[in-house]
Amino acid sequence: QKRLGVEMDSDAHIEITGRPDHSTAGARHAHCSLGEYKGKLLAYAIAGHHTGIPDGRSFDDRLKKKKIPDYSACPEQILNAPDPGKLPLKPDKDRRGFQIAFFIRMIYSCLVDADFLDTENFFDKEKASYRTGYPDLDVLNRKLRQHLETLQKPVNTHFPDINKHRADILRHCLDAAERQQGLFLLTVPTGGGKTLSSLAFALKHALKNGLKRVIYVIPYTSIIEQNAAVFRKVLGDEAVLEHHSNFEPKQEDRRSRLASENWDAPVIVTTNVQFFESLFRRKSSRCRKIHNIAKSVVILDEAQMLPVPLLLPCLEVLKALSSAYGTTVVLCTATQPALKEREDFRHGLKHVSEIVPDPDKLYNCKEFKRVHVKNLGKISDDELAEKLKRQDKVLCILNTRKYARLLYEKMGKQEGICHLSALMCPAHRTEKFEEIRNRLDNEETPCRVISTQLIEAGVDIDFPTVFRSLAGIDSIAQAAGRCNREGKLPEGGHLYIFSSESDVHPEFRQNAEIAEMVMREHEDILSLEAIKAYFQNLFWLKGESRLDEQQILKALNEGFSGFNFPFEETDRNFKIIKNDTFPVIIPYNDKARELIQQLRHSDYPVSIARKLQRFTVQVYSDEFSRLLRLNSLESLHNQQYHILSNMSLYRDDLGLALDK
Repeated sequence: QKRLGVEMDSDAHIEITGRPDHSTAGARHAHCSLGEYKGKLLAYAIAGHHTGIPDGRSFDDRLKKKKIPDYSACPEQILNAPDPGKLPLKPDKDRRGFQIAFFIRMIYSCLVDADFLDTENFFDKEKASYRTGYPDLDVLNRKLRQHLETLQKPVNTHFPDINKHRADILRHCLDAAERQQGLFLLTVPTGGGKTLSSLAFALKHALKNGLKRVIYVIPYTSIIEQNAAVFRKVLGDEAVLEHHSNFEPKQEDRRSRLASENWDAPVIVTTNVQFFESLFRRKSSRCRKIHNIAKSVVILDEAQMLPVPLLLPCLEVLKALSSAYGTTVVLCTATQPALKEREDFRHGLKHVSEIVPDPDKLYNCKEFKRVHVKNLGKISDDELAEKLKRQDKVLCILNTRKYARLLYEKMGKQEGICHLSALMCPAHRTEKFEEIRNRLDNEETPCRVISTQLIEAGVDIDFPTVFRSLAGIDSIAQAAGRCNREGKLPEGGHLYIFSSESDVHPEFRQNAEIAEMVMREHEDILSLEAIKAYFQNLFWLKGESRLDEQQILKALNEGFSGFNFPFEETDRNFKIIKNDTFPVIIPYNDKARELIQQLRHSDYPVSIARKLQRFTVQVYSDEFSRLLRLNSLESLHNQQYHILSNMSLYRDDLGLALDK
C-alpha cells in the first residue's frame, strides 16, 4: 500500500484499480470443479473475500461471468485440489437453510482471517509478532483458583451462611466442568457469585475439552466495564480482551487492538451486540472473528436480555455453535428465561444441562431472600415524589427518559438528589456512580436517585429501598438486585412496584401487562416459578413471528433451494439496536476537548473517535434534527462525526437537555 500509494477499503487489505478479477475466477473454478452445491459453498467465500459474502440472488449471474482472467498458469495443486469430502454437519430438514448459510459464514471467516494474517506476516512481521504471547488457559485457571481460595473469609452480612452457599455454587460449577460439551444453564440468585463461578466452570471445562478461549457476552457496557475489571484483577491485564464501544485502555495496547480484529485472545469480554451481530454480518471486518468462537466456552451473562424480536435467530446460532462447532454455551442469569424446548415453544433449546442441580431450593434460602416486594398499584406523580422525599436513601427506576426528568424536577432541590439517564455520556455517568456510592457509604448523607433502566442490569450498587415503575418481571427482578444487594439489612430491603400514567412506553406495555397477570397468580413474584411463567406467557403471546420480526430464519431456509442465501438482507435486518439514533460527541472535560481537537486535524480519525466514545451520547433522529436546526452541532470528516457546539444544552444534573 505504501509503495503504490493506494487507498484501502476498511474491509479489503488490497484495492487496486483495474486489478484482475481473481475472486470471481476462483469462485467459478470452485463451482465448476466441485459441483453445484459443494462448489457453491466455497464459491461464496472466495467471491466475497474482499467485498463481503455476495447475495445469493445475484450470485448465479456472477458465476456465469464470461470476462475473467486466464488462470491456466495457476499451480497444479490448486487447479486440481482434492475434493474436500462430506459436509462436516448433518443439516436438519426444518433448519437446513440457516445451517448451510451459517457454515458458509464460518468458512468465509476462516478464509478472510487467514488472508489478512498471511498478508500481515509477509509485509509487517513486527506487527504480526504482537499477536503472540498470551498466557495459557492453565495459567489463568491456577490464578483464578488461588483467588477463589482468598474469598472464603466471612463477609459483612447478617447472613453468615452466604459463603457456604457461594462455595456450593462454585463446587457445582467445577463438577459440571467435567461433563461433555453442550448447552448449560447456570441459574444463581443475585449475590451468589455467578460471575467468578461461571469463569471457574469455563476455564476448567476448556482445559478438559481442549478448547481455545472463554468468551463472556454481556448485554450492557455498564456491566462489561465492571466485570472486565474483575477479570483483569484476577487474571492479569494481559489475559483479557475487552471489546465494546466504550472501551479505552489506560495505555494504548497494540496487541489488544489487533486481537479485537479476530478475537485471538484467551479471555474475551464483549457485548450482545458485538457477538450476535457479527454472526449475521457479511463483511470481513465483522465476520473475521467468528471462526474463533468455535472451540470456545461462551458465557451469556444476563441471558434474559436476549432481544425478543430476534430471539429465534439468536437461539439458532447457539444451537449451531454447540452442536456443530465444538462450542460450549452457558446461559448464566439470576432470572432464567424459559428458553428450553417445550410443546408451546418448539424452537427452544434441547438437551440443556443445569449446572446447579436444584435452583429452586437455592432461591428459597433465606440468605438470598433479601427483599420484600409490595405492589402499590397506580399512584400519582405528586404522591410518588412525596414517598421518595420521605426516604433518606432510595432508588427510583423508570421506563422513560421523559418521566425520569419530570419526576426529578418534581422532587425539587432535595439534598442528595441525583438523576441518571443515557443522555449523560459514559464518562459523566461513571462520575455520578462514584458520587452515589460515596453517599451510600456515608450513613449521615442522603442519597435519592431517579434513573432510567440503565442502572438495573448488573450495576454493583446497593440501596435499602427501591421503587420500580411497572415493567416485565425480568426488569423487576433486576431492580431487586439493586436492593439490599450485600444482605446488610437483617429485616430485608424493600422494593415497591407502582404504575403511572406518565411512564408508559408502547414497547414495554405488553411486558407490564403480563407481569401484572403473573403477580396476581404468584405470591412471590421473584420466585423461579413466577419468572418462568412470565417468560412462557411472553413468548407465547408474542408468537413465533414476533420472535423473529424480520423473518430472518424463513428467508435463509427458503434460500436452501439452489443455495441462494439472502446474505445482504440478513445483514441489513439483524440489528439488536435499530439505526434510529445518532452519536453526538460531548466536550465534557479537558480530556474530551483535547481529543476533539485531535479529531479536527487528523487524517485518520478512527482511533481518536474510538477514544471519544466515552464522551458520546446517542440521540434519536428527531432530537438530532432539532440540534441541527439550532446550529448546535459541529460536523467533521464529511458529516461522519458530530460535536455538541452549544454546551449550554448539556447540564451536570441532566446531561443533554433537549427542551422543546
